[in-house]
Amino acid sequence: MIRFGPSGIPLSCKGRTLRDGIEDVHTLGLTALEIQLVRTNVMQRYATDEDIGQVPKEMMDELVIEILRGSGKKRTIASINTAIKKGDVICTMINPIAHNYQHLAELGEIARNLDVVLSLHTPYYMDLVANNDLTENSMDSIRWGGILANEMGATIVVTHLGMYGSHSKRTATKRIIENMKILQGWYNENKLGIPLGLETSGRQEIFGDFKEIVKVCTEVDGPIPVLNFPHIHARGNGALKKKEDFQDLFDKIEKFSKTNHYTHFSGVEHEGGNEIRYTPIKKGDLKFEPLAECILDNDFDMTIISGSPLLEHDAMYMRVILERVLAKREAKAERQRKKEDQKK
Repeated sequence: MIRFGPSGIPLSCKGRTLRDGIEDVHTLGLTALEIQLVRTNVMQRYATDEDIGQVPKEMMDELVIEILRGSGKKRTIASINTAIKKGDVICTMINPIAHNYQHLAELGEIARNLDVVLSLHTPYYMDLVANNDLTENSMDSIRWGGILANEMGATIVVTHLGMYGSHSKRTATKRIIENMKILQGWYNENKLGIPLGLETSGRQEIFGDFKEIVKVCTEVDGPIPVLNFPHIHARGNGALKKKEDFQDLFDKIEKFSKTNHYTHFSGVEHEGGNEIRYTPIKKGDLKFEPLAECILDNDFDMTIISGSPLLEHDAMYMRVILERVLAKREAKAERQRKKEDQKK
């Protein structure tokens, strides 16, 4: 099955809550929604007498994302499924996508009932290279994104990985692999079955060309590549022109994603191997038709997220193009059958 959806709440959606977005995606005839975790601001406070004995996931008045237990070098992160103890530090998400864990579960149920598959994208500015405070914050965002996504029944947590900065590509790759192993280990320990999706980047100074993403996914057991086609196209100076160009990418990630892929598509303006900006599909030199041909050749299951400025409109436009390509194939096959029947 091919699912199309927007990167964030549709532009046409009158309400701006996640529930509004899910319902609007369904109304538009789309079947996927990538949730944008724009910020992961957290407020810390010491547990009160009223908190002690409560389980964070059962608390109704706030979304507790983490419990810090102990102090100094002995400080640990307690499971959100365990009861709060005296002396614990409670970390609550500010402006989260839901009020509490019950709300997260309800949103997931609404999406399933409407056949809208959810995914989650971590904040766009991430840094798993520098190994400083920003790296720690980035890793927190990826961990917390996994908790939120898991509670909603989302299919993947998508993330960027950061800039090279002053580091060589070799050093950047080494550090990212080390940090991804830590993150994947934490996902495993907390029984988060949702995969981490590593998105290809569109600029030369940002880690994540196609080969780098494949290398990290090869070295770390668990993460899977997320093909952002406009990024790959821009970084390759307009590399994706024919269906064979797309086929080559899928062949190289088959061992990670088999026939089920999570991808991004839009038009793109680029120069010198760098993305300048996303554009509507009709205005870019990256065409959807060759990808549609490739998809139909392989009978893929795929989610295609529109990052276009037209967002849901281009998601629907891609669906129309795929239907047209399929209709042409069927018409051609029917003509061929008639010719063969006439020869008999």
